[in-house]
Amino acid sequence: MPDFFAVVDDLVRRAGVVVERRRGSAHPRFPDAVYPVDYGHVPGTAGGDGAELDAFLGTAGGGVRAALVTADPGKGDVEVKLLVGCSPAEEEAAERFLRDTLRLGVHRLARP
Repeated sequence: MPDFFAVVDDLVRRAGVVVERRRGSAHPRFPDAVYPVDYGHVPGTAGGDGAELDAFLGTAGGGVRAALVTADPGKGDVEVKLLVGCSPAEEEAAERFLRDTLRLGVHRLARP
């Protein structure tokens, strides 16, 4: 069976990450919610909500270091958000943003 992180690393390596919201920009529906890390998607993929896989793109370089599984009670969906090239501080900032600012249920999948 393929390893989760090997598969998502390959997806990101082949397609890259398109940044839609730069670090410091406001969330489109919640103007007080400011992205702490660049945020976008992996083109040509499909996540649980039918849209492309979401990704936070950090400054440390490298592949997918972890993933955050989010549960949104308002939308009734569950999504995976990849942490690509994020430093430990950027990983924590992305998790806090989703959990504390956007009020999503969050579970971290750490790379072994």
